[in-house]
Amino acid sequence: MYTNTCQTRVRYGETDQMGYCYYGNYAQFLEIGRVECLRSLNFSYKVLEDNGILLPVLDLNIKYIKPAFYDDLLTIETKISSLPKARIEFTYQIFNEANELITTATTTLVFISKDTMKPIQCPANLLDTLSSFFV
Repeated sequence: MYTNTCQTRVRYGETDQMGYCYYGNYAQFLEIGRVECLRSLNFSYKVLEDNGILLPVLDLNIKYIKPAFYDDLLTIETKISSLPKARIEFTYQIFNEANELITTATTTLVFISKDTMKPIQCPANLLDTLSSFFV
């Protein structure tokens, strides 16, 4: 299993009239976690796209446990719990500043060829990098 942790702060514009972080923003927090997780492995969406590989989201499942509020510093823990094939699954836990679990989620993304728009296998160099975490 590979785990990466990063942080982001809830901005004022991400809150609703009740002062809660609007639920639709959590997908962006997950994207931050996912992008930073891949970046920590020396992979970036930009490099993947430059090499003709797209990673659209196939599904998103989320559970809201507690609200986040304006200016909360959120910790996003992102895990890759199995070696990817044509799909890669990310599991997330989001914690508030009191280290309380406020959200859990999963996303599944598919490796797609930019040329054919059809699924392809995970790039070999990403698979090789991840393999060392699954020994």
